[in-house]
Amino acid sequence: CAVKAAHVLSEIAKNEEMKKPCIEADLVPVLIPLLESRDQEMLLHTGRAIGRICYDNRDLQEELVKVGVIPSLVRILTDYAESEPLVHVALLALYNLADLDTAKEALSKTNVAEQLVKHLRRAVSHERLEIVFEVLQALAENDALKVQLVEAGVPEVLSEILLRLQGSSQAEDTCIVKAASDLIVSLLLGADAHSSLKLNVAKNNAKSLVSILSRHETGQGKDSLNFQFALFTSIIMFLTSLTCLVLPLSSDGNCLRMVQLGVIHQLLDLLEKHVQSGDTSVKHAALSALQNLAIPVVSKVQMLEEGVAERIEALLRSESPPVQFKLLETLRMLADGQADAAEILGQDPMLLKRLVQWCNVNDHSGVRGEANRLLASILHHNRSQEVVKAIQEAQGVKHLVSMTTSEHAATQNEALNALAVASAIDLETLEESFKESQLIQSLHKLLQEDNTSPEVKYNSMGLLCRLLNSGDLRQEIEKDKIKETLEQLCSHSNANVVKAAVTTLQVLRGET
Repeated sequence: CAVKAAHVLSEIAKNEEMKKPCIEADLVPVLIPLLESRDQEMLLHTGRAIGRICYDNRDLQEELVKVGVIPSLVRILTDYAESEPLVHVALLALYNLADLDTAKEALSKTNVAEQLVKHLRRAVSHERLEIVFEVLQALAENDALKVQLVEAGVPEVLSEILLRLQGSSQAEDTCIVKAASDLIVSLLLGADAHSSLKLNVAKNNAKSLVSILSRHETGQGKDSLNFQFALFTSIIMFLTSLTCLVLPLSSDGNCLRMVQLGVIHQLLDLLEKHVQSGDTSVKHAALSALQNLAIPVVSKVQMLEEGVAERIEALLRSESPPVQFKLLETLRMLADGQADAAEILGQDPMLLKRLVQWCNVNDHSGVRGEANRLLASILHHNRSQEVVKAIQEAQGVKHLVSMTTSEHAATQNEALNALAVASAIDLETLEESFKESQLIQSLHKLLQEDNTSPEVKYNSMGLLCRLLNSGDLRQEIEKDKIKETLEQLCSHSNANVVKAAVTTLQVLRGET
């Protein structure tokens, strides 16, 4: 009789107009104890009735959590894992409740993570996978549950799903791949707790991605548009998560392996197709992936050999400031420590022209700053007179001088170091620009100001020593009475500043 009554209620509650009478009759409190029943049919109809009555009613949902419905739902997942209808009802209920903070707190005190892993492994249909994904995504917003999910092995199971679906051309599989990738990112980012565990998971998932790509090289269906999208999405999401974890990919060779497998060119192909339009989040994630791959030295060399710098330069035709910013940042990473890259970039007149234009942009400070930093990086890491002359002809020197007056010490140091290297290579070419841009006056001001960092003062004096090799610039230095400031710095509290001041005075006096 009770089973039939629960069945009738579950059918009545399908009707939107009947929900209110059910609530007013206080049927929910009557139904909740029935979730402790051992009768599967009773559990099924009771679960459906409660779910339908409480759907989209936050007050009732909060009441359900308060009276202890969460442990009952987890018990159903545990004790009746073989019953598809019951599991479906329990998962739907969790999906509807998972956004509540009270529900998350209650779930953190259960073994829900282990149960969800079990049902994730068992899931065959797209519908079942999607609902488990939805529950996991909601729970991943809670730090305590996030750690439990990672410890229970959720990322590894998601990685297995990606491997299983690689090569598929079905649109449904593409959605699953994207959802799984999104979940991996959600689980790996966030709280610092258990970071070593998350790093190991990230490494394992990177290895899985390498396996996907390896199979993709020879596998069937690699020309499928759906699979291409799924592949790019999984690459992007993996690499975005690894980037945010600051994971040293090169330590286990995954980064270089990805480059060797053609990930870079696949990402560039994607960007070339969508740089002017398309999904902004995908573009930004792809650009972040490029940046991550450009960090290790072994990857830089491989990327340069494959002409990646030239392809990235071509993408700079984009009129989107966020895209421009990311591309400039990637080029700067490529040039970092790589003289060959710096020479390639520094002898491209079109690129230099665009950089100088961006250095003057007022609407987008990020693009302006990154254009300046790339110019500085090219000069700093290059060893060619041709590059110095090219930047001089493009009128880029004045912007580097302006960088020395930045409010950020790191930016100032980048400019000072770049100008010092360029002066050592070809001071004669730069003399006139230094005079016009009043470089010496800017350096003197940096040395005089109390709020200038010791490192900036140190690098300013290093540049001054280079400038003293020019007769004309030496005269300007003497005229500006920098000697007096240097003498004062000989009693500075920072030992490195004192040492630099003594050395610079010796050079100025002709003692060295």
